[in-house]
Amino acid sequence: MSISLSSHVLDTTLGKPAANMKLQLTTHNGQVIEAQTDDDGRCNNWRNFNFVAGQYCLRFYTKEYLLSYHKEAFYPFVDVHFELDENGGHYHVPLLISPFGFSSYRGS
Repeated sequence: MSISLSSHVLDTTLGKPAANMKLQLTTHNGQVIEAQTDDDGRCNNWRNFNFVAGQYCLRFYTKEYLLSYHKEAFYPFVDVHFELDENGGHYHVPLLISPFGFSSYRGS
């Protein structure tokens, strides 16, 4: 079974997707893949990377986005570390942000 990954960034203060936010995925073997959210705050473009079981990290570069929309940013970036199972399937890692807080969870 194949493994896939997506993300969605939502600005909880504005109640809108966070468009054009830079992301960086560090894979299980240390490869770094740069990406960006689309106009709907979503990202699933990992340059055809073949996901396998292991530990990964998504870095969300929040500072530039938060400063441009809120004029304040306590967190310059947010790292979310997670583990993919060998059983495969789809993994969704959302991020909810505001100038002074964030939350993430495993979505569907």
